[in-house]
This record gives sequence, C-alpha cells and structure tokens, in this order.
Amino acid sequence: MTQPLAVLTAERKSADVTDWPDRIGWIVGLLLFIALVYWLMRQGWKWRGTLQGDLPPLLAAPSAPGPARLELSGRYHGSTTAGQWLDRIVAHGLGTRSRVELTLTDAGLDVVRPGATDFFIPAAQLRGARLDKGIAGKVLTEGGLLIVTWGHGDKLIDSGFRSDHAAEQAEWVETLNNMIDTNSTNSADNSSSMNSTTITTEGTAR
Repeated sequence: MTQPLAVLTAERKSADVTDWPDRIGWIVGLLLFIALVYWLMRQGWKWRGTLQGDLPPLLAAPSAPGPARLELSGRYHGSTTAGQWLDRIVAHGLGTRSRVELTLTDAGLDVVRPGATDFFIPAAQLRGARLDKGIAGKVLTEGGLLIVTWGHGDKLIDSGFRSDHAAEQAEWVETLNNMIDTNSTNSADNSSSMNSTTITTEGTAR
C-alpha cells in the first residue's frame, strides 16, 4: 500500500512542475494581448485627434473676467460633438478626464483643470445647458451630469461636468440658460437698433 501512495505523490509533484511552463505561457500571452489592446486604443486616440486637427486652439480666460456668478468643484468627464454623446472630442486635451473648477462670470465660463488643459468659453459662445445621464462612455443616474453646449470654430460641443454637490447643478442649468437668453435678446436688440440707424441715415441722405 505504501509504494502506490509514494508513486501517486511523485506523479502529482511531477504534474505540478510540468504545468508551470503552460501557466507562464498563458500569463505572457495575456499580458501581450492587454498591451496590444492598449496600443490600439492609443493609436485610435491619436488618429481621432488628427482628424479633429481643424478644431481651433482653446481660448484662455481674460485677465479681468469680472465677479463670479457661480462656482463649482467637481469632475470633467469629456466633450463630444453636440447631440452625439459617443462622438468624443480629444483634440487640445478635451478628451482628458480630470478634476475641474468652474467659474461663471458675465464674460463666460472659466474651466480650470488641474493636470490638464484649462480653457475658457466666452459668454457669446455659450449655447445651452441641461442635465443628462451620460457622455463619452460615462453613464450616471438620470440628471447626474451637467452638460454645457458651446460653439468653437465651426463646431458645436457638449462638455460634461459632475459637481461634488450634485444638487447645485440645477441652479447652473437655470443660470446659464437665463444668461444665454439675455445675451441673445441683447444681441437681437443691438442688431435691430443698428439696422434702424442705417435705414434712418440712408433716408436722410436721400
């Protein structure tokens, strides 16, 4: 009885030793696969940035933007083409997720991102704000994201933010949209006033 047990024990140890090359090969293969996927993702990211090369450089905040109307601390979750929440924009660092400090003034929206590119959205370029649940691969509960729509060059962009205090996001939506409506009304009034002045001047000249 003792001899067969000794033989079985020896065979089990031998099998364990024999399995190691297979295990090491499997682990190396898995690591190579992960490295390949990561490399392909980086190449895709770079290629997308190249395709978006016509996007103008981001603007810097003015030296004297005026007093803050609202401030927010939270996270920046990315930007996409407006209305297309999966069409991520990566040019000029807009695809980099980061912490964020938002400051809204009469001059516009200042986006400060530690460790990433800061940018400024002039008030005239703001197009709208809403609460939504997802952007560029980030999905939260309904209304969990503050989405700000703005124009840059020939492109309309949706940028997603998440406040550390989600309850304040509704105030941001209301304030931003009221600000945009007021600016649009003022621009329309100024345009009408300029047209009236031109017509009056032409009539006087005749």
